[in-house]
Amino acid sequence: MLTTELSLLALVLNASLPVQGVIGILILVSIISWTVIFSKLKFLFSTKRSTDKFEEEFWSGGELMQLMKKIEEKKITGSLPRIFEAGMHEFLKSRKQNSTGQSEIIDNTRRAMKAATNRELSDLENWLPFLATTGSVSPYVGLFGTVWGIMHAFLALANIQQATLANVAPGIAEALIATAIGLLAAIPAVIAYNKFSTEIDILASRFDGFMEEFSNILQRQI
Repeated sequence: MLTTELSLLALVLNASLPVQGVIGILILVSIISWTVIFSKLKFLFSTKRSTDKFEEEFWSGGELMQLMKKIEEKKITGSLPRIFEAGMHEFLKSRKQNSTGQSEIIDNTRRAMKAATNRELSDLENWLPFLATTGSVSPYVGLFGTVWGIMHAFLALANIQQATLANVAPGIAEALIATAIGLLAAIPAVIAYNKFSTEIDILASRFDGFMEEFSNILQRQI
């Protein structure tokens, strides 16, 4: 195992500068990708947990103003509480305006919650385009390094009268490393992107469902 690691390292160190550049870029992209993946996992877990807790407290039958007070005092935090807070603020403000009709109050409340939902989803979707780009582009970047390395290996044979496998093998091997690293960068990014997109869609549906139910509750209170 140690010999293999040393031989791979030697191949990378002895590779041509373009291939080394490709490998360096792919390693950097992979590090950033994994950082995004772990950060997004933590963020989504926190969002789902806060959503579950808030829905449980919301449907426990408590007073809306008491729930609002807890959110303002930061005793309850999370995406869904912020959506609720935006809706309640708009609802209370609209009710104070005597010229505002009942349907207009509800419409204003829904628009406020929709705007808050869009902000929350925008935060959740942050860096997802990077994962998508990494998953789609990295294999081609690695392939570029492979093509360049193989071309460089065969051009080096031009000055050799009797070419053997031993002459061309190191060049081809160093070239194939670029493709391997490109795939190692792309595969986790694609898997993570699909997983995060699905979970965000589920949260978006929960937010929309809550907005509709909350709007109905407010409409009955008017």
